[in-house]
Amino acid sequence: MQILLANPRGFCAGVDRAISIVENALTLYGAPIYVRHEVVHNRYVVDSLRKRGAIFIEQISEVPDGAILIFSAHGVSQAVRNEAKSRDLTVFDATCPLVTKVHMEVAPRQPPRRRVDSDWPCRPSGSRRHHGTVQQPARGDVPGRVAGRRAEAGSEK
Repeated sequence: MQILLANPRGFCAGVDRAISIVENALTLYGAPIYVRHEVVHNRYVVDSLRKRGAIFIEQISEVPDGAILIFSAHGVSQAVRNEAKSRDLTVFDATCPLVTKVHMEVAPRQPPRRRVDSDWPCRPSGSRRHHGTVQQPARGDVPGRVAGRRAEAGSEK
């Protein structure tokens, strides 16, 4: 049987970066390393990291004080960052730079400089169940400003 592999192939740069951060943390610090949410949507990669000592969690409360925590490629809200800081956790941020860029676009700024800083509702596109979609981390940072569906967003301006 002949198997042909597409080229280029593999993960996007943000996912590749996140995997490298977890692998490097495991190499440098050893197990256990806690990762908030599965770092990527690939069970083979996640299982491999789990075998090396990565523990995937959903709530910061699952991480012992003083432990090492990595934020997944999908990003986290400012509330999660603050909770990790208050718990004296060593944090590595593996958030994809493109996800961070989107989060910064919807975050309010003083003084307002862009359309998203006005009264316009933000309406993300993508799966509402996918952690990388803006609504997951940004809902906590921008209360009342991010709508997941047209009906939630109200009238178009």
